[in-house]
Formats: sequence, structure tokens, C-alpha cells
Amino acid sequence: MELVYDYIGIGFGPSNLALAIATQEHAQFYGLSPNVCFLERKPGFNWHEGMLIDGSTMQISFLKDLVTQRNPGSHFSFINYLKERGRLQDFINLKTFFPTREEYNDYLGWAASHFAGQIHFGEQVIGVEPCFEDGRFVAVDVLSRSADGGTSRRRARNLVFGIGGVPQVPGAFEGIDDPRVLHSSAYRGGIEQLLAEHSGPLNVAVIGAGQSAAEIFEDLANRFDNVNASLVIRGSALKPSDDSPFVNQIFNPSFTDTIFQQTQERRESMLQEFRNTNYSVVDPELIEAIFQRIYQQKVRGEQRHQLLTQREVVHAEVGDDIELFLRNTADDHQDSQRFDVVILATGYRRDYHHQILAGIREYLQGPEVDRNYRLSLRHGTDVGVYLQGCCEESHGLSDTLLSVLAIRSREVAESIFADSVESCASRPSSTRERTAVPLKLAR
Repeated sequence: MELVYDYIGIGFGPSNLALAIATQEHAQFYGLSPNVCFLERKPGFNWHEGMLIDGSTMQISFLKDLVTQRNPGSHFSFINYLKERGRLQDFINLKTFFPTREEYNDYLGWAASHFAGQIHFGEQVIGVEPCFEDGRFVAVDVLSRSADGGTSRRRARNLVFGIGGVPQVPGAFEGIDDPRVLHSSAYRGGIEQLLAEHSGPLNVAVIGAGQSAAEIFEDLANRFDNVNASLVIRGSALKPSDDSPFVNQIFNPSFTDTIFQQTQERRESMLQEFRNTNYSVVDPELIEAIFQRIYQQKVRGEQRHQLLTQREVVHAEVGDDIELFLRNTADDHQDSQRFDVVILATGYRRDYHHQILAGIREYLQGPEVDRNYRLSLRHGTDVGVYLQGCCEESHGLSDTLLSVLAIRSREVAESIFADSVESCASRPSSTRERTAVPLKLAR
């Protein structure tokens, strides 16, 4: 009999890693033995490897890890990770809630290592197809391609997306395929390779006004003596992020209900109101460091690094160098500047799941999800399709962030296994106790 998974997770970043943990703990509590697997295009687990800048720290507390807000006693907490790594006492002495990104990536990798039997790395999902039984759409076949070109087909009753974002490329750079133009997601590793191929001074433009752009600009200035860095922003100044306690409550998992219950018009208003917590804003400490650097250059009478404010890139041409045509947003005047390297710190799109779901598009009733992140499908469809990190418009600004991972994973797991739990609850307690076995890891 062909194996049918209870769900297949597409992508294995923090979202589906949190779901794997929630599934295991949920199954152990109720005595279930689900079959699940995850397909990840990368050859191994890594989280934002392109932005693991030396010394960069997390912008959220370690208490917003994969599990703590759902189950503080979980084996998979950041605190237990520190204990198992032998660093708990030393971390306490740091007196911080904000570990480095390098350490947090190691934490995520440590957690992921517990699910090696469920993960298929190097598998790029290329599409899904419907599977029918007695006229009902009861499962999906997930098609994937491995690094060696081979294809696989796996069947599941549910799909859970956790693919993160796709690099957003501004219109001025569409169609440009040149290694000297790279997205921030490929910054670490990419910039070192580019600089190794050049000698002498290099002019590097960083496009963007958010945290990633500012971190890259500062890293270029700190690490490379031969780089002249320019930060190109549309606004008149770098703007500070608002992470004050009352405002930060919008990232509480409980705030998801508040957002979801609003009318669409009210949601849009609330998202706009709090946009300065997450988009095109920079940590105040980093803004001060950049200002200090620019000021010190004035003291020395040099201008190696600069902020090009009120500039929008309207066109780019690639030749011996990269010419950027810039429009002044204050007076519409246009000029151009030439750079050796351009880094696009321009964010991510969250719509790639539409491409993967093209094979079952006719069964989808629309792009909206319910409170448990499940897409609405046509009547007569038993399949569940869940979206993680693609629901900001309905679930709030925290949806694309780490803040809600622990709670969201529980909500998705409970929705997927609701029928199994109901069946379990109908059995005598003695039967449930006998079936409480460890989670089966499907390969």
C-alpha cells in the first residue's frame, strides 16, 4: 500500500522546524503516530546564512524561540540548547536576551538535527497534483527534483508551506543577471568572492533603508579597507525602529486574534500604523554608529562612505561597471553614478507558494486563510493547505517573523490532527495510555 503522509512540509526553515517539534510533542501527548516529512531545497539546514554578519545580534528575545511560549519545559528550548552545549552559565553572565545570529543559527541547526529522519534536503518542489478517491479530492501528490535531476512523487493529506520569502528585486534591476549585482540574502560569501577578484579601491552601492541595508553598509565599512560604500535610500534619513514595550505587544501571539477579527479596512489601517516596527527602519544604536562614522570622516576631511538620501534607482546598466541612474525624490532631478558592486537589500516577496500550487489552483477558493492558516478549498475537497509566513495581511506583522513560531505551530498541528485527537478522546483512557508511544519518524 502506498504511503500517504499526514502532511508534507514544503521548506524546512524555522517555521516548519517549529511545526516538526509541535507535531512530535502533540503526538506524544495524545498517543498518536503520524507520518510526516519535509522537503527542503538547500543541501542542509541553514538560516539566513547570507546575513550572518560577525557580531550581529537577534532583534527578539531568546524567549521567543521555537517552543518556550507554547511549552517552556520543552527539550527544544534555547535554554536547554545552551545547557546541552555547555554554555548556559556563560550565557547568563552575558546579561542579555539577544544572542548573536551566529549562535541562534546554531540553535536552530541543533533543533533540526533531531528530525534528520524526516527531512529530505536537496529537494526542490516543482509542483503538486490532486489525488481523487470516489470523486473526492482527498490528497495531493508533491513532485520534487533532487540536485542530480531525479524526480520524486510523495502523497499527503495536507501540505504546510514554510518556504520563507523570495528575494525582491526592484524593477530597475529586472533582467540583470550579473554576479556583481547580488541580493542581501547572498551577501556573506558573495561579497568576499567578489572582492577577492578585484584589487584596488571598489565602489559598492547598497540599495535599501532597512536593518539589513544598514548592517551591510556598516559591515563593508568595518571589514574592507578598499571599499567605498554608498547607502542609497529613497527617504531623507534612516528612520529608527520602534521596539518600545507597548508597541511590541503587536508581536505577541495573542495579538493575532485582535488583527484577524478586524475588517479588512481596519486591518490595513493597523498594519500601516505599526509599519515602522519592521519595515524600512533601523535599530537606533546602528543609526548612531553610522552617523558617528560619517561625522568622523568629516573630521578627517575624507568621504569614503556616504549616504545618498532622497535617491530612487530608476534604471541600471551593466558594462565594465554598473551605472545607476538616480532620481532625486525631492526635485525629480536625475543623474547617474558608477559602482563596481551593487547589493540589493530590498526585502522579500511572500507569494512563491502560488507558483507551486498552480496544479490545484482550480480547487482554491481564494488567497485568504482561516484563523488556523488554512486556505479555503472548494466543497468536496478534504485536503488541507496551510501557509506560514504568507499571512501578514490577515494575521499581522508578526506573521513573517520568529515571534509567533511556537504558538502558530501548535495551532497548525492541532488543526491538522483534530480528527485524530477526537478519535483518540473517544477511546477508553486505558487504551489511550497503551498507545502513547514515541512519534514515528517517517523517512
